[in-house]
Amino acid sequence: MTRAKEIADIFKDANTANEFVQLDGSTRLPAVDGSQLTGVSETKPTITSISPDTITNAQTSITVTGTNYVNGINVEAVGTNGAIIQADTVTFGSATSVSATFTITTDGTYFIRLENPDGLAVRSSTALLTVSDSPTFSTAAGSLGSMAAGSAANFSVSASSDSAVTYAVTSGALPNGVSLNTTTGAITGTESGATAETTYNFTITATDAESQTASRAFSITVTVGINNSGQFN
Repeated sequence: MTRAKEIADIFKDANTANEFVQLDGSTRLPAVDGSQLTGVSETKPTITSISPDTITNAQTSITVTGTNYVNGINVEAVGTNGAIIQADTVTFGSATSVSATFTITTDGTYFIRLENPDGLAVRSSTALLTVSDSPTFSTAAGSLGSMAAGSAANFSVSASSDSAVTYAVTSGALPNGVSLNTTTGAITGTESGATAETTYNFTITATDAESQTASRAFSITVTVGINNSGQFN
């Protein structure tokens, strides 16, 4: 009798609780229903959030928070187009935090995937990371020009991005009576109140739909003409 036959005879009728598993006709273990396994557990990593969630094409570090991270963990960005971008560097912080540096040249949205050294992995259920261009000003910094006191202003600034841009004065002030169009970047209005030549310094920030920003400093000078009201005796 062959050894395989001996083993088969041992297992032949062992198919009840506390007995051996019965082998099939080829002396192989039968398929096992995973739902009936006990004492088996997997500790997979999880993803709660990332910060920042929007980056440019330049090399940028993001922090991933979650649970069950292990030193040596691997981090990838998976594009909605199927592209897989390996992190340039990965820094293990703790079981709940890991930092990954990416250089992603193609704008788009990306899932984040983490894999521990034991092969257990997780991919974010949504595309958490957005890669997008920040706004860029085409208007040079510095003086936008001058205007006479009481006259109409006619200035503008311009910035572009891969999505719509809005504008805001974030420091300093425009001349009295003059305002910034937050949609077009036009600076218009009629100056009021100037009694002496004044240079107004201010910063305008452009913000795109992904909340990325760019700021630039400008100035406008309001001039006042000479009023010679003196008289000779």
